[in-house]
Amino acid sequence: MTLKSDRPFRRSAVKLLSQFLLGSGRAHYHSWLPSLSISGRAVGSPGVLQFRGKRAGQLLDADSLAARCGDRVVIIGSGPSVKGQDLRRLPPHSALLLNGAISLAGDQITEPLAVVMEDERFVWRHADMIRKHMTAGTLCLLSPGVIRALSELDSGWLSGRSVILIDDIRKPYGHPRRKAAELRALEFATLSPDGAAGFSADPDKGVFQGGSVAISALQFALGTNAREIGFLGVDISNANTPRFYESDGDVAFSGIAGAEARILAHIALARDFAATKGVELINHSPVSALRSIGLDYRPLESAA
Repeated sequence: MTLKSDRPFRRSAVKLLSQFLLGSGRAHYHSWLPSLSISGRAVGSPGVLQFRGKRAGQLLDADSLAARCGDRVVIIGSGPSVKGQDLRRLPPHSALLLNGAISLAGDQITEPLAVVMEDERFVWRHADMIRKHMTAGTLCLLSPGVIRALSELDSGWLSGRSVILIDDIRKPYGHPRRKAAELRALEFATLSPDGAAGFSADPDKGVFQGGSVAISALQFALGTNAREIGFLGVDISNANTPRFYESDGDVAFSGIAGAEARILAHIALARDFAATKGVELINHSPVSALRSIGLDYRPLESAA
């Protein structure tokens, strides 16, 4: 089995230069430099995207996601446990498709709630999959790095698209990296005692990222009116085995297994917040590290 990563050399060079020239506090600026900018961000105004100096699109806020979904959200990752699942019975606008799970759109899932991507390496490796399955009407939750990479592949890609920004609360767009004390001072943010894990109750102001895009998707899902949030294909413990859409000989690198403790700490914090709101988190994967934090397996078809 060969593990592959497809960040272009020029992007690796920009990342290294950002670290060298901007320092550790602003090294994350590489995600949008040099071609992407976001202007006009304010309370009630998510902002305007510009690519290479030209207006590329208007961002939406998280309420746009909430307006589309009902009482149930299922966060679907790319883990092997997705294989063999009958997803056609999921209600329309209930599935949040993470990375490679977008390959389910238009086939098993005709009307996803949204697509969620935050690692630009996925864009470079799976551009053809994105072109095929992300139609113009798909609601997209995207990080600055993903937005920039998509625009580099197709400068008109954003035109007419519905995009909600995934902004890393620790390393926010246009601002230096926040220290733990600054994060604790944010009234909408909750940190674990050691500061390693966090949860944001206001995803428009940023979300905590922690080794898996499922963490960001969960914070957005908890910002809706859903009373039940399920996980499928968020297996974590078997992340070094082929994803449901990969073959044994063509496997992209994943750091998820190595980040298991960090991922689970973030989800556990969100689970505790969900409990205070009367929202139930459910694990639909029979093989998943989520069981270790009390999310016992429940078959997808048995959920409400």
